[in-house]
Amino acid sequence: QVQVTESGGGLVQAGGSLRLSCTASGLKFDNYLMGWFRQAPGKEREGVCYIYWSAARTYYSDSAKGRFTVSRDNAKNTLYLQMTSLKPEDTAMYYCAASRILRDGVMNEGDYNYWGQGTQVTVSS
Repeated sequence: QVQVTESGGGLVQAGGSLRLSCTASGLKFDNYLMGWFRQAPGKEREGVCYIYWSAARTYYSDSAKGRFTVSRDNAKNTLYLQMTSLKPEDTAMYYCAASRILRDGVMNEGDYNYWGQGTQVTVSS
């Protein structure tokens, strides 16, 4: 049984930083492209970033570019999201997801097979 679990969310002031983690079990982690999505209240879920199986390549949405860094440790079956210069508009539930499908520069939710329950990030102004 595949389990995906996010952690590291919390309340932070604008301009601050947070590091999210995501562990996955029950799958061969290094066979999966891993992505971070987020959903703010009243909004649709959006893709934030992804990282290739081997970490050789990454993609960031415009809102994440320059402030967020995605990384992975395949030996630990763990995905990370380092977020800096956080803004109130970054407030959302953040989800980790696993996919076997690569679409260059695109994050299609339907391509992701396994999802975590999410971790809440709240940025105060």
